Amino acid sequence: MKNLRLKAARASFDMSQQELADKVGVSRQTINAIEKGDYNPTINLCIAICKELNKTLDEIFWEE
Repeated sequence: MKNLRLKAARASFDMSQQELADKVGVSRQTINAIEKGDYNPTINLCIAICKELNKTLDEIFWEE
């Protein structure tokens, strides 16, 4: 399932995939794969992403 909430949160900061990747210590391809729903990130990576985007885990990663 695509993670459009991650993409929207990243876009709200006018942040590229590469910029977010650099901040959380992964490759741009990893961020792309998470947004496309092709990669299930570790909880530590989820937390790092949420901290950078000032969002909760539920706001970005909880599936309804």
